[in-house]
Amino acid sequence: MDSKQIREKYIKFFVNKGHKEIAPAKLVPENDPSTLFTSSGMQSLVPYLLGQVHPVGKRLVNSQPCFRAEDIEEVGDNRHTTFFEMLGNWSLGDYFKKEQLPWIWEFFTKELKLPEERLYVSVFKGGNGVSKDGESFEIWKNLGVPEDHIFFYGVDKNWWSRSGSPDKMPVGEIGGPDSEVFYEFTKVEHDTKYGEKCHPNCNCGRFLEIGNSVFIQYLKQEDGTLKKLSQKNVDFGGGLERLTAAVNNTFDIFQSDLYVAIIRIIETITGKGYQENKNEMQVIADHIRAATFLIADGIIPANKLQGYVLRRLLRRSAVKMRHLNKDTKLTSLSELIEPALTVYGKEDDGMIQKVVNEEMERFFKTLDYGLKEVSKIEKIDGRKAFDLYQTFGFPYEVTEELFRQKGQEIDREQFKTEFEKHRELSRTASAGMFKGGLADQSEIVTKYHTTTHLLHQALRDVLGPEVFQKGSNITSERLRFDFSFERKMTDEEIKKVEDLVNEKIKQDLKVDRKILSPGEAKKMNAIGLFDEKYGTKASVYGIGPGSSLDPKTKDQRIRGGYYSLELCGGPHVEHSGLIGKIKITKEEAISAGIRRIRAQIVA
Repeated sequence: MDSKQIREKYIKFFVNKGHKEIAPAKLVPENDPSTLFTSSGMQSLVPYLLGQVHPVGKRLVNSQPCFRAEDIEEVGDNRHTTFFEMLGNWSLGDYFKKEQLPWIWEFFTKELKLPEERLYVSVFKGGNGVSKDGESFEIWKNLGVPEDHIFFYGVDKNWWSRSGSPDKMPVGEIGGPDSEVFYEFTKVEHDTKYGEKCHPNCNCGRFLEIGNSVFIQYLKQEDGTLKKLSQKNVDFGGGLERLTAAVNNTFDIFQSDLYVAIIRIIETITGKGYQENKNEMQVIADHIRAATFLIADGIIPANKLQGYVLRRLLRRSAVKMRHLNKDTKLTSLSELIEPALTVYGKEDDGMIQKVVNEEMERFFKTLDYGLKEVSKIEKIDGRKAFDLYQTFGFPYEVTEELFRQKGQEIDREQFKTEFEKHRELSRTASAGMFKGGLADQSEIVTKYHTTTHLLHQALRDVLGPEVFQKGSNITSERLRFDFSFERKMTDEEIKKVEDLVNEKIKQDLKVDRKILSPGEAKKMNAIGLFDEKYGTKASVYGIGPGSSLDPKTKDQRIRGGYYSLELCGGPHVEHSGLIGKIKITKEEAISAGIRRIRAQIVA
C-alpha cells in the first residue's frame, strides 16, 4: 500500500464518520505571526479550538503539509524529517476520548490492516496539576490492547502543546494530555546505549510513533495555572511518512515511495550506495524535498526568517553531497526536484530549479571562502567550529576531519553548547517567534490584524484593483504587509494610503462577521486572499457603515456598504476607532512584482 492510498483511506474513513474535509494551510502561515512555518494541522484551527464557530462544522479532517525547523539536525536516522504530511482529524467541542480512540484503532487495524500485536499505546500518567488519564487506559483495555502494551508517561512525553510541557507554555496557549500509538519493528534489535530496556518512547528505532490523539482542554493562565476550556477538543495527528513505513513493515521511512526515487538519483549522481551512506542520503532527500515545497510556496533563500531556513537546507544538502563525492556539481541537487514532486502528481515549471541552481552557484563561492577561513584558523575550538557551521554551512564532522589533518582535535562539548543555543533559537520557529501573536489573540495584535484589512483596501483605492495581498506578518510592535504591485510607490501615494487608513480609523467603523458561502461572498465583491480553497462556508469580515452582510444587497459594487470586505478567520476589533493611529514606516520591493509595507500603531 503506497502513501497515496493511505491518505485516501484516511480521509474517506473520517468523512464516513461525519467529518468535513478542509483544505490544508500553506507552509508559511498567513494569519499567524507567532511562527515561521505551519508545523501541525491544528495551527490554523486555534480560534475554533478556543470556541469560535468553524464555518463547516465541528468535525474536520485533512492532510496537512508541515515543516519543523527544530528537526533539521535530527534528520539522518530512520524516522526524523523536517518536511512531512500530517493526517489530522479534529473534534471542536463534539466527540471526545470514547469515540476518538476506538476510531483510530479501527483505522489502523481494519483499514490499514496493521497487526494488533505490533501496536503499543501510551497514556498520560498525570502531572502539573492534571490527573492521570485513567479513562484512556480503560478504553484501550476494552479495545483488546494488552496491559503490557500500554505505557504511562509524564508531561515530557504525553502532553502536547505547541511549546511543549505545561511549564514551557506561554500565557494564552492551549494544550492537553495525549495518547500515542506506536508500531513495533520486531527485526530491529534494541541498542542498550538508549537504556537497559526498550519501550515505545525509546530512540533505538525499534518503535515508531504513528499517531497521536491530543485531548485539548486547557488554557495557560497568567498565574501559571491551567484553566479548563469551555469545550473539550480532539486533535489527532499521524505522519503519513511513518504510517507508510509501518504499513509496509519498512523500519526506514526513506525506503518508502515518498523518498525512494530521490534516493536512487542521489546514488546515480554520487556513484555511492544508500546502505553505506544512509546519513548523508537521508539528509539530502529530506532537505531537498522540504526545500522544493518551501520554494513552491513562495520562499526564496535569504538571511532572515523562512528564507534563512531554506538556505540552511540547501547548503547543508550541498555539503553532504560533496562529502559523498567531492567532484559532484552542486547544481546537481536540482535533479532531485522532479522525483520530489512526481509522487504528488506535480511538476516544476522551472521556477524551483532556477532558485536551487542560483543558490548553489552562490554557495560554491561561499564554500571556497569557508575553506579559506579554515586555512586562517591556527587553533580550532568548539566555538570556532560552530562559527564555521553557522556561517559557511560546514557540519561538525567536516570541520573535524579538516583539522585532524592538521593534527588538531575539537572540543565537542563546547561545540554542543553553542549548538544547543542555536537549536533553542530554531525551536522558536515552531514554538512561537514573537511574544503575543495572532495565535493567542492579544489585544494589540488584533488591532494590527484589523489594520491590515483597512490597509489592503486603501492600497486598492490608491493604486488600483490589481493590488492583492500576498502575505502578512504581525507582532505586538508592527505589521508587515506584502502585496502585488509592479513598481515602487511614490511618497505621495504612501501618504494617501496612510491618510486613508487613518481616516477610516477615525470614522470608528463597525466590524461585522458573517458565515457565507464563497459564492455569496464573491457576489458581494469580497476579497478572497491567496487563491485559497474554501469549503462550503467561509467567515467574512466587513468594516464600514454597511447595514448587514447580506448577499442580496442591491448595489454589489460597494461591497454591501462596507469599506473593506474580506474572507478571513479573524480575530478583529469590534470597531475601527479602537485601533488608534497608524504610521507607514517603510515601503520596499521583496521580489519581482511584490512590494512590502511596514507600519506601526503610534497613538
